[in-house]
Amino acid sequence: METQSPNGSLQKQSLPPKNYGITKPISLAGPSEADIQRNTELQKFLIESGLYESKEEAAKREEVLGHISEIVKSWVKQLTRQRGYTDQMVEEANAVIFTFGSTVHGPGADIDTLCVGPSYVNREEDFFIILHDILAEMEEVTELQPVPDAHVPVMRFKFQGISIDLLYASISLLVVPDDLDISHESVLPNVDEQTVRSLNGCRVADEILKLVPNVEHFCMTLRCLEFWAKRRGVYSNVTGFLGGLNWALLVARVCQLYPNAVPSMLVSRFFRVYTQWRWPNPVMLCSIEEGELGFPVWDPRKNPQDRFHHMPIITPAYPCMNSSYNVSLSTLRVMMEQFQFGNRICVEIEQNKSQWSALFEPHLFFEAYQNYLQVDIVSADADDLLAWKGWVESRLRQLTLKIERDTNGMLQCHPYPNEYVDTSNQFPHCAFFMGLQRKEGVSGLEGQQFDIRGTVDEFRQEISMYMYWKPGMDIYVSHVCRRQLPAFVFPDGYRRPRSLRHPSQQTGKTCEDVTRSRSGSSCFIGVLSLPISLALPMMKS
Repeated sequence: METQSPNGSLQKQSLPPKNYGITKPISLAGPSEADIQRNTELQKFLIESGLYESKEEAAKREEVLGHISEIVKSWVKQLTRQRGYTDQMVEEANAVIFTFGSTVHGPGADIDTLCVGPSYVNREEDFFIILHDILAEMEEVTELQPVPDAHVPVMRFKFQGISIDLLYASISLLVVPDDLDISHESVLPNVDEQTVRSLNGCRVADEILKLVPNVEHFCMTLRCLEFWAKRRGVYSNVTGFLGGLNWALLVARVCQLYPNAVPSMLVSRFFRVYTQWRWPNPVMLCSIEEGELGFPVWDPRKNPQDRFHHMPIITPAYPCMNSSYNVSLSTLRVMMEQFQFGNRICVEIEQNKSQWSALFEPHLFFEAYQNYLQVDIVSADADDLLAWKGWVESRLRQLTLKIERDTNGMLQCHPYPNEYVDTSNQFPHCAFFMGLQRKEGVSGLEGQQFDIRGTVDEFRQEISMYMYWKPGMDIYVSHVCRRQLPAFVFPDGYRRPRSLRHPSQQTGKTCEDVTRSRSGSSCFIGVLSLPISLALPMMKS
């Protein structure tokens, strides 16, 4: 901006820096030479780790999105014709594809996709039945899995080997224009809450990019933190941890608090901020607005259910919601431990005592606990297993909540997002695991028993309500000690010798803690009232 001085000459006048977020920044400091060097090293590490999409992969992704766009346009025209609309309406009939989810693309990443269609094309029958059947007939489509009863209904499949999560939103227009702007609230009138949630994936992603001071720095930091979360076992919305949108919101808030920081600084500040965050105080990128359409927004003062959210991370687009409603006390505890791990390593990196690779060491889940629940999922054939596994996995979070409830939080759970496959099993099979331990720091618990047979039975009863159940679909829940874990959970098919393990690799535990836990004094054999050999099968009644 230029102004005229009294003598007539032009002078440059600097504009005040724009404030981002609902509070002032913590620091306006830019990078030092050491920060710039660390940032270069971090970017080199991310590239060498294969986290950036190649030109060929980007082109393939765009090609696949083009095919899906053609499919949904043809599907809408077909329905328009079948419902007796005029030839002109059939000609104009349209559906538009948007992508969202994480704002960074890496090799092999799922593509989160939203299809927006006209008012007369519905989700329940037209999308989940008619479009599903069209996709099922296509050779390019594999692993087709509809999840109509999810919080955000979704159809999952692979198209030419690329994983797609496809949502659907029917808006109050007879004809959907190709240049539709879904960031505007005009798309929201007269739609249900599932449609609002479907639309908000894209709307929130767009809004985030408007609310960060430097999009390039935000994207690199998010790429780094998502990779870290996957390596440390805390990237999974369905399991009760955080998904791509949640991590994007957390990173964006740190970018607002340190607007001039480079990604290496932002990663370090991320852990510094969230190890000290006093949950359940919410993370918000902007103020919550009520809006004029009457949709409920997150407000624990008005909505009793919002008071029970443990880690609220609020979306910035109207209607503002808590994106992390799946987080439980158990998964919050695990994430806080991992934040502390990240903070410790970042301090060491800044002191030149560690390299970036140390931050991304995989979490040794199967060495962290003495006791585990093993949830085996089996089916008569591979296609049935895909649908059955999806159903069970979407409900595993409920098992964590029920164990918390029935033991008054005294038995802590650590659900692990990874699935494991037993290739030696004659039936299609996969397994999930949950670490178990007594709550620390509570006196009088030594020797306390936890009988969770009734809890598991209740969980099995709920699982048995699967509307697409077929003979052969079963679930088994059993208690195993660490030394009895099956070989298929280990990367090389066998346990590492004890001498190769290092106590410091168990997050948040001192050498003394690890030695004590390995002594067997706290082993749950028999204590859970689940004998090691006991499996709890679910048979369809």
